[in-house]
Amino acid sequence: VQLQASGGGLVQTGGSLRLSCTASGHTAYDSAVGWFRQAPEKEREFVAAIRWNSNSPFYSDSMRGRATISRDNTKKTVYLHMTRLEAADTGVYYCAEGDPDIVVTPSGYIYWGQGTLVTVSS
Repeated sequence: VQLQASGGGLVQTGGSLRLSCTASGHTAYDSAVGWFRQAPEKEREFVAAIRWNSNSPFYSDSMRGRATISRDNTKKTVYLHMTRLEAADTGVYYCAEGDPDIVVTPSGYIYWGQGTLVTVSS
């Protein structure tokens, strides 16, 4: 499985972005696709996740209410729409696919995309 993340960029505080993660190759029907982010000199942290066979999303406390994760199985694409962005949201955003039962920790994910940079400026 290969994952391609896109949609990052420079946005002002309070703005919005939609990230996309497109999978290629064989994906398990029930696997989870998650978004993580990593700021400079910080650990990678969970942002949101969804399973290919479920519409129930998972969100970090910091993104709940400001982010919406969705999927389009026909396109093998997962979207992360983020609103009311803050400087603290700056970082490289990675998408990953893996264990549907372990969605909030990086160790549960097997395949990782290359990341897309989100910069929120004041």
